[in-house]
Amino acid sequence: MAKSLKILFIGDIFGHPGRRVVKERLPALIQEFSPDLVLANGENAASGFGITPPLVDELLDCGIAVLTSGNHIWDKREILPYFEQHPDGRLLRPANYPAPAPGRGLYVGRTSSGFDYAVLNLQGRVFMPTLDCPFRSADEWLAQLPSSIKIRIVDIHAEATSEKAALGWYLDGRATAVVGTHTHIPTADETVLPNGTAYITDMGMSGPYESVIGIDKAIVIKKFLDQMPARFEVAKGDARLSGVLIEADPADGRALSIQRVMRR
Repeated sequence: MAKSLKILFIGDIFGHPGRRVVKERLPALIQEFSPDLVLANGENAASGFGITPPLVDELLDCGIAVLTSGNHIWDKREILPYFEQHPDGRLLRPANYPAPAPGRGLYVGRTSSGFDYAVLNLQGRVFMPTLDCPFRSADEWLAQLPSSIKIRIVDIHAEATSEKAALGWYLDGRATAVVGTHTHIPTADETVLPNGTAYITDMGMSGPYESVIGIDKAIVIKKFLDQMPARFEVAKGDARLSGVLIEADPADGRALSIQRVMRR
């Protein structure tokens, strides 16, 4: 059995610049790190707001095994029939949406090297739309997994750092990793918690960094100054891929290390 299992998780892919930099840089990262599993958050892939079925296929074809999402998952109406046609597919929506919502928030798969894994997508509630409790939802969904699935990755898509940090501590020892998405700014707090869960508050955005969290900076600055409605447009400059590389013990699912990854 392999000594460790490597997971490359790519942060929020934002618009065309994000998709382009992922397609350009991911092959070299795969060659450099030899990850057993590649994951990404894709909820901003379509012009910064939502994702469409063709873009799901485009990103999965890059070598990404599972796409997570968040509060923008419903922004493109054409994604609704995609969920209906692929109810157990590789695009997730947050698991703590009410039951009538289409799609699923948990994916169970197997790597090409033969390791079973689960990816759970959750959304926070602080400064966000009110959904079911992500803490209790995590309890519910993780309890449903067979004990044989040791590798368990959680994407917590949330605004408040306190909520993300609390969930990391809450799930310490019950998940291989709890990684934050949504705020688009990479944080410097990557760590392995005492009971073996890798944690980071936000993996950062894969997209244009010459921007305000992905949006053309002039548009956002003007809106702060005059408070008038504005049409947001994706910025173009300084595209970077941002994410984390997690190494874990496949025998017990405990994380061994987590490191930030960024490539221009």
